[in-house]
Amino acid sequence: MLKHQLQSLIEQSLHQLINDGDLQDSALPEIQIDRTKQREHGDYSCNIAMVMARIAKRPPRDLATMIVAALPASELIERVELAGPGFINFFLTPAAMQGVVHDILAAGDDYGHSDIGADQKVIIEFVSANPTGPLHVGHGRGAAYGDALARVLRAAGYDVHTEYYVNDAGRQMNILAVSVWLRYLELCGEEFDFPANGYQGDYVWDIAASIHRARQEELHRKIDDVFVGVPPDEPLGGDKEAHIDGLIHRAQELLGDDDYLLVFNQGLEEITDNIRRDLAEFGVEYDRWYSERSLYEIGEVDKAITTLHKGGYIYELDGAQWFRSTDFGDEKDRVLVRDNGQTTYFASDIAYHLDKLERGFDRLIDIWGADHHGYVARVKAALHALDADKDRFEVLLVQFAILYQGGERLAMSTRSGEFVTLRELRNEVGNDAARFFYVMRKTEQHMDFDLDLAKSESSDNPVYYVQYAHARICSVMGQLAERGHNAEDLASATLDSLKEEHETELLNQLSRYPEVIENAAQHHEPHQLAYYLRELANTFHTYYNSHQFLVDDESLRNARLALIIATRHVLAGGLNLLGVSAPETM
Repeated sequence: MLKHQLQSLIEQSLHQLINDGDLQDSALPEIQIDRTKQREHGDYSCNIAMVMARIAKRPPRDLATMIVAALPASELIERVELAGPGFINFFLTPAAMQGVVHDILAAGDDYGHSDIGADQKVIIEFVSANPTGPLHVGHGRGAAYGDALARVLRAAGYDVHTEYYVNDAGRQMNILAVSVWLRYLELCGEEFDFPANGYQGDYVWDIAASIHRARQEELHRKIDDVFVGVPPDEPLGGDKEAHIDGLIHRAQELLGDDDYLLVFNQGLEEITDNIRRDLAEFGVEYDRWYSERSLYEIGEVDKAITTLHKGGYIYELDGAQWFRSTDFGDEKDRVLVRDNGQTTYFASDIAYHLDKLERGFDRLIDIWGADHHGYVARVKAALHALDADKDRFEVLLVQFAILYQGGERLAMSTRSGEFVTLRELRNEVGNDAARFFYVMRKTEQHMDFDLDLAKSESSDNPVYYVQYAHARICSVMGQLAERGHNAEDLASATLDSLKEEHETELLNQLSRYPEVIENAAQHHEPHQLAYYLRELANTFHTYYNSHQFLVDDESLRNARLALIIATRHVLAGGLNLLGVSAPETM
């Protein structure tokens, strides 16, 4: 990478100044190299003289002059200029930029990958939607972002493990189970008002029907018996939460442990299988699906609570056990065990994150919906109380995507069943458009997903525009073959004929690609890559519309072909990091 080569040159200069006695022998600060915003100021700029001025006890501009004088000779640098209070601006030689093409042709689609994250083990947990219904378009954004982040981090050398945390224990799963059983009772001929707080989507009917086909009337109970002792529902002046909890209790009583577990597991397995399939078809694969119930089975939840007890961080109030999370900056204390003896989601979440740390991961990255922002402080508080390094834990919040069609917003609600599923979105616009659109913005920004734009075949559609650039290059290579030529010798093509403004700009864009990957990885921002690909595609399309590639001059033809093939590799590699295909024809 050109940036790293310049950093190395400056480091050599500083060591030379130290060896000559012009600088004190002390730890050198990080050398920051940045692209200049205006080309008249060069290609790269460095502020090391201003950073080191106090240590060196010299004015920044004087120190910058010394650093430049001590720079070793390099074929990369055409000239160096000082600017402002002491910026060092580098102007690179045409050969340096042209050399990028040969680097790309040698590396292929893997060009730009690095080892900046070497020896760092990272676990990314993302989506982890409760298995109480199909994934909707809101979940899709977290899926596309999490998978793209994992790919970008791997390209930067990190050892990445991805995980889906399956919330297969707790109250929401019990609400799903009783919802399925009530639909089953309706299939048995019972009539009643379905609870307002039950899950009402068509998928609940499907699960109930599968149970009915397998067990016939075996799980049938009279509806009058089901509602015995159950508080009234909200529409009848009651409490919908108490009503659904009462129905759960009656279902457990009337069915018994084995049959209730059968209904519970049927709902869990069918929905989880659907989620797995949806994500796999979306191009998202996990290294592990981690069961919440397994934490209870192996005693990890009890271990975490016991450890907090021993540390004096738990107290009892009104029959419940509370964690003193306010001791660690949370806004209020949190319940770990309810007055009925049931543990909360928070208790198992503590055990799960402690388990991640114990598995040896250097960094824990959780990708949550923005509506979970209040949950961050309590998890950090628990890790702190357990003497874990809370700074190794990071939460990235993702705003849900809002889907628009024909200028109208489409509603989404898992409980009511009125939602657009991720599968429906994929069927409508395809995986490529969905994934690219999802990662075009910073995750903390609200996203309006324009369904009509995502389906359009125009330059206004960013994914179409980028893919079309790749397909155009493939078309040129097809034309080359039709004329009886081949591209086998392009790796050794002479590139000094690439002097047109469009060619210089394309070379400059290609040279930026490794830096884009590095920045996207370090800042957890795959959208930087999406922006870059749009810019690169625009630069290529402009070049394509202004110049002929298959010219008679063999040297110029090979140089231009080498340049556009390098562009094709970067387009394909970048799209792959976003989980998007690079079609050869469109």
